[in-house]
Amino acid sequence: SKVFDGTKSSKVKSNHLLSIDEHDFTLRPAFAGPAVPVGVDVHVESLDSISEVDMDFTMTLYLRHYWRDERLSFPSSTNKSMTFDGRLVKKIWAPDVFFVHSKRSFIHDTTTDNVMLRVYPDGHVLYSLRVTVTAACNMDLSRFPLDSQTCTLELESYAYTEEDLMLYWKSGDESLSTDERISLSQFLIQKFHTTSRLAFYSSTGWYNRLYINFTLRRHIFFFLLQTYFPATLMVMLSWVSFWIDRRAVPARVSLGITTVLTMSTIITGVNASMPRVSYIKAVDIYLWTSFVFVFLSVLEYAAVNYLTTVWDGRERQLREQAKEQSQSTPCSCSLPHIRTMMLDGSYSEADTNSLAGYTRAVGPEDSSQKQEQMVVHLALDHLPPEETNRPPKGFRIIQNTHTIDTYSRMIFPAAYILFNLIYWCAYC
Repeated sequence: SKVFDGTKSSKVKSNHLLSIDEHDFTLRPAFAGPAVPVGVDVHVESLDSISEVDMDFTMTLYLRHYWRDERLSFPSSTNKSMTFDGRLVKKIWAPDVFFVHSKRSFIHDTTTDNVMLRVYPDGHVLYSLRVTVTAACNMDLSRFPLDSQTCTLELESYAYTEEDLMLYWKSGDESLSTDERISLSQFLIQKFHTTSRLAFYSSTGWYNRLYINFTLRRHIFFFLLQTYFPATLMVMLSWVSFWIDRRAVPARVSLGITTVLTMSTIITGVNASMPRVSYIKAVDIYLWTSFVFVFLSVLEYAAVNYLTTVWDGRERQLREQAKEQSQSTPCSCSLPHIRTMMLDGSYSEADTNSLAGYTRAVGPEDSSQKQEQMVVHLALDHLPPEETNRPPKGFRIIQNTHTIDTYSRMIFPAAYILFNLIYWCAYC
């Protein structure tokens, strides 16, 4: 014959079955006795967001409490539990667990309050609720974006000290479980684990505190595409000016200004999405070093342009002095082997040094020649020995590629490659 179970009878009210009206549930179980053990386990449903600007995280979880209250025991021949919704929770005693360092939190209420209460015949109680909480996470961004962050969600009883309530993880590390589909766009979730310790407040005493720790490692690929690659390309673009003719002032100046402004835009965009911390981040080191390389390329052309102007002025002065000396010479037409050769910037210094038997002659055709060409005249056969052993005065071959540009083509790329090797080895 089937045994009657009073827990499933619609004629018996829950208040009468659980004897709620006969007890004072404003007091904890075993009041004035030993501390009430309250076990806790958590199932993390989702990790919604991580914010570096606000330094917090948002998590949705199922929070479950386990304790025993003999006042809620009831007779049952089949030892079956009774399940209630959130309306009965307000009539009985329940642990006052709260989230330490939380900014916002709420219990979901669609379509009804996501609260469940399950009472067993021997007085054991399971209290479960679905909560979304936003809590603070102190992040160290000194290695951003090559960093790993460890955030903690802390649970603690608000009113009851360790003498009244003993809060503990019900099954150790197995008390924390996560949904397999949890994922974040910028982070890789490496590990979840639990810890517990005592927290002391000078005015109220010692409290049991539970910790949910999780470690996140940031995905670097997004920042490679949005920050590192553009900055590297801007630095390489600034090197193009070393191959442009030094007299092409508009081309080299506009290229240098464009790269400087682009680097400034990249730096501003990165800092706009970051908190205003007082220390240097890893991305700041890379971007500002790249900015220095771009700025130095602009200064390099400023030096080249200044030295070119100075050397051109000296060349004109030497020409005028040579012209005055030739006019004061009684006769220069008797010198043998007088010839004139036109050289442009495509001739090397070795080619010009190999020209012997030429002298400098100043004629009316000098004023009609272009600035890019120089008239080279050598007269070494009829000079005294002491004059032939030292460089002749009054002429100089100015090539289109300046010596500073030549060295910069090698020094700038080598220095930047060395910086990248040191940077990535240090932070990776």
